[in-house]
Amino acid sequence: MDGFGSDMSAGGAGGKMDSATIMEQVKVQMAVANAQEILQRMSDKCFKKCVGKPGNSLDNSEQKCIAMCMDRYMDAWNTVSRAYNSRLQRERARI
Repeated sequence: MDGFGSDMSAGGAGGKMDSATIMEQVKVQMAVANAQEILQRMSDKCFKKCVGKPGNSLDNSEQKCIAMCMDRYMDAWNTVSRAYNSRLQRERARI
């Protein structure tokens, strides 16, 4: 079992989970959902870009194209993510 919909009696006294545990689980669930969405978008975009005529298998050029596309996509995602996090930290420091 993944632990997200599991028995609530596992945490805290009296069979209730504390809010910190619940918040942590929500954060994990959001991170997993975000990763799944990124993977789905990347797969869709790279497949459309690299595979002209779908068949039973990918030829060498399609495999290389997909690998390079996915690398570029992840590099771009990481760059944007770092810039966004940096900006958030600067904004939080101003408050």
